[in-house]
Amino acid sequence: MGLARTNSVALIGLAGSLVEVEADISSQLPGMRLIGLPDAALAEAAERVRAAAKNSGCALNGHRLTVNLSPAALRKHGSGFDLAIAVACLAADGVVPAASVGAVVHIGELALDGRLRPTPGMLPAVIAAARLGHRTVMVPAGNAEEAALVPGIRVVGVSSLRDALIWHGARLEPQEVEVLRAPVEDDPADESLDLLDVVGNDEAILALQVAAAGGHHLFMLGPPGAGKTMLAARLPGLLPDLGPAASLEVSSLRSLSGRPVGRSLITRPPLESPHHTITAAAMVGGGSGQIRPGAAARASHGVLFLDEAPEFSGAVLDALRQPLESGRISIHRANAIAHFPARFQLVLAANPCPCGQYGAGDQECSCPPNARRRYLARISGPLLDRIDIQLTVTRVTAAQLRISADGGRLSSAVARSRVLAAREKAAERLAGTPWTVNSQVSGPWLRSSERRLGAPVTAMLDRALERGGITMRGYDRILRVRKSSI
Repeated sequence: MGLARTNSVALIGLAGSLVEVEADISSQLPGMRLIGLPDAALAEAAERVRAAAKNSGCALNGHRLTVNLSPAALRKHGSGFDLAIAVACLAADGVVPAASVGAVVHIGELALDGRLRPTPGMLPAVIAAARLGHRTVMVPAGNAEEAALVPGIRVVGVSSLRDALIWHGARLEPQEVEVLRAPVEDDPADESLDLLDVVGNDEAILALQVAAAGGHHLFMLGPPGAGKTMLAARLPGLLPDLGPAASLEVSSLRSLSGRPVGRSLITRPPLESPHHTITAAAMVGGGSGQIRPGAAARASHGVLFLDEAPEFSGAVLDALRQPLESGRISIHRANAIAHFPARFQLVLAANPCPCGQYGAGDQECSCPPNARRRYLARISGPLLDRIDIQLTVTRVTAAQLRISADGGRLSSAVARSRVLAAREKAAERLAGTPWTVNSQVSGPWLRSSERRLGAPVTAMLDRALERGGITMRGYDRILRVRKSSI
């Protein structure tokens, strides 16, 4: 009996810190005490570990166990420390070699029968372990494929605490157990959605391509049934595949949100479409315990679509203003600051009035003018000033339906090839700058003497700026969109 140590990982946002788990057996009264600022879920690990060890055939020592999670000043969240606590306690009792346990990073939640449950945030946790110099990580078998996506790491996937102890050298007979896996979820960014399904709305389709080419935000205004939702759902299909860094970031955010990643990194841009009842914390991220990414962070490198935008809370919409400018979300707590990426394309869709029929032509609007103004005023001016492309979408007419039936519609494959060509040109033009798409370019760079457009071209813009019709941000926005024309 003595002291044993192993390691685990604590996540704050996407950043991970190494936690040393120390277990000491004393000769005092029986019991287990966890110290080192554990939260409520982690404080309950004592009972999970005790039951799991007993049901795995190696009950914990009857003497008092003290488990320290170091550094003690760092608050620890979640149940992912269960496996590390269990093997440290059993190593202190001599069931497994302390040297073997100390050389491995252990991450995983224990069930009472000793099986290991898949743990959210496995990918960023393993990335943190690799960054901190560790090369062997033991994880639940349900997370093994996800952990193996990190290069240079030896991943040991185990189904139960018993299997973990056998791997470390315990003299136990192997037992077959059911592997616990995370439920499979459908991806809202469906690649089967094609622009060929869209009838009419040629201007909206062109605007969609321009938005995809330059990474611009988009606002669509139109009556119900005009096709706003259909258009927005097809925007991710026009975007290029994610690069290696973006792919790793998107996959890490998905893992941290508790959704399975699979055998390969995510290579397609994500789509997030929250309901209008979402709270500000659910939109940007937060939580009373462990800080989780919100919809805006999960949409990073993809599309955040807000259907029926005026129905969203004003506080939720305005919470997006800072991420739209900086491309980053910082969530401050008393003892920690979590950072999440938030470089997404925002797509807003709205009806023109509460009844939705204003300007539809085929039906009469029953809303008075002041009701229409109040309805659209729910989307604040400062937020709209950050939306690069704003257009009106109309309902499809019978004539457009007949014309579309004869062919001539644009497919997502053709539109995506145009977007890729436009992005390649933008990459050449922006070579040597910190930007990759036109929406990221700063105003001073656009208005510099060597890139300034001629006075005849900008005359209308200059007059609008002088009259207060547009802001300086709006002026720069128009210049950026011009550069993204397909």
